[in-house]
Amino acid sequence: MDLRQLEYFVAVAEEANFTKAAERVHITQSGVSAQIRQFEREVGAELFDRSSRIVRLTDAGIAALPHARAALAAAAAVQTAIDQVKGLVRGHLRLGMVTACTVTALFDALAAFHRAHPRIEVSLSEGDSDALVEDVRAGRIDIALVGAAGTTPADLAYRTVVSEGLVALVPEDHPLAGKESVGLRRLCAYPLICLPVGTGVRAVLDQASAAAGVRVDVALQATAPGAVMDLAARGLGVAVLSASMGADSKLTAVPITGIDVPAVLALVWRREDSTVLRALLPHCAAAGL
Repeated sequence: MDLRQLEYFVAVAEEANFTKAAERVHITQSGVSAQIRQFEREVGAELFDRSSRIVRLTDAGIAALPHARAALAAAAAVQTAIDQVKGLVRGHLRLGMVTACTVTALFDALAAFHRAHPRIEVSLSEGDSDALVEDVRAGRIDIALVGAAGTTPADLAYRTVVSEGLVALVPEDHPLAGKESVGLRRLCAYPLICLPVGTGVRAVLDQASAAAGVRVDVALQATAPGAVMDLAARGLGVAVLSASMGADSKLTAVPITGIDVPAVLALVWRREDSTVLRALLPHCAAAGL
């Protein structure tokens, strides 16, 4: 039995899938499977029920999982203690970012962090905000830049990057282009183009319309703000985004009234102490995050 086998065992248990576990630990699926089989032979029991598409822990696996996690945590603590004595920080920073969000300050922070701590491996994954928050909670990623409606999840630590209202973005010949603002009810008379469910902007729009008793017709959706605006520029509907997303657009931005909850962009992470995050967060602050 070695720490590598324990790491693979925990990964398969948490992902409930050998392929996803292999992606997480950066080896092939066959390699994970072989190591798990070897581990099972060494402990004398099958740890997983492989009879269905979802891999489930056996009773032996359920009993072993907390001890495997504790062993990995203890091994990490030993390395951390030694590194602190030597003045080193090492490890793996797993960063999540909402799809198609280009916050240059975050990239600046990562670059400065890498220069200061070249021993720390950095990985970046994209997804919708709801999925990223769950990944942070589950420990699959360490910190994520996510969108939210009004507030961030109460069980996570956070740092707000942007908090702002929504705007309607239209071509200059659109009936709304000459308006100082547009109410939510009037806006919803038009077909809308927005980001998908699971993003902060969409959550704000859906919550506000539900509170006002207004039916929203999201005719088209795209994961990238640029694509949302491109579709609106071609007359396919009114784009709805946060104010900063449309700041550099050639479209006319019209503030939307009747929405009390702002669209929030924030960094979120678990409250547990982490040497890697303690090393990263000062660079985020220095970059203006």
